[in-house]
Amino acid sequence: MTLHVPKIGNIKYALSADHPFVAKMNPGETAVVDCAINANDGTIRAVGQQLTPDDVEFPFVNGATGPIEIVGAKKGDMLSVEILDMKLDTLGFTALWPGVGMFPDWVRNKEFGHQTRVMEVKDGFVHWSDKVKLPVRPMIGVIGVAPVHGAVLTVDNGPHGGNLDIQEVTTGSTVMFRVQHDGAHLFLGDCHAIQGDGEANGMGATEIAATLTVRVSLSKAPKRLIHPRIETATHICTTGCARPLEDAMRIAFQEMIYWLNDEYGIPEPEAYMLLGQIAEARCTQVVNPKYSYICKVPKSLLASFA
Repeated sequence: MTLHVPKIGNIKYALSADHPFVAKMNPGETAVVDCAINANDGTIRAVGQQLTPDDVEFPFVNGATGPIEIVGAKKGDMLSVEILDMKLDTLGFTALWPGVGMFPDWVRNKEFGHQTRVMEVKDGFVHWSDKVKLPVRPMIGVIGVAPVHGAVLTVDNGPHGGNLDIQEVTTGSTVMFRVQHDGAHLFLGDCHAIQGDGEANGMGATEIAATLTVRVSLSKAPKRLIHPRIETATHICTTGCARPLEDAMRIAFQEMIYWLNDEYGIPEPEAYMLLGQIAEARCTQVVNPKYSYICKVPKSLLASFA
């Protein structure tokens, strides 16, 4: 029997071990998790609608469903979350919001004012306009476990995951975290129908409600797993969350060197040089309190090192 975790009454705006569990999953079990849109529930009603400041209340944004207890998870374990499916709602939105984005005029909060584009999402496309259709690329913006101490708002990110806003967190991928608390405390939310690199305008993705199907497993965490790792059908991926941007990049590359050394036996100096030739890397968002960076290596190349 598949576990169902509804969003009503289960949305949180900080990842923390202090929240009571809303459900429990056993390793190997599958769950269907409902995730809310990144605005007040029930706000998005029609194409052409314009949001007001009352519809989005900072810092109560990027709401995540959870926490879900992973039965048997202990500090020092690795939680793997396999994303089996994402079912999107039929309306999403993007917006310009004063003080949010790549170019925040944070003192005067003027910029372009409040501007919203509510779009229909159907038949595999985001309907940007009557003429322009964008192929959907669904992704989960917020995914993570309870941090090592305290609480981290869902607008932020770090070694625990959180508001990563990385496009590779999608159907067919597995995301891996170091567990810091018994039960792991899994949170999921802030789904997007599509997002460009950088998430430039802050509410820069097509924000949308979604229903996720995920499966979890536990194993002993690699000794040098710090920030979340992602495995896709074609790549292994490491992440870094930091400011300034170059620190986020350094973390992602450092984590990849560790992975290549520890699991594939590639000496660290060689792994470092190898990344200089073949790394696929980019910043996926520059609008959260800490930037997100991803470093990717194709599995096809790693087969040669076996």
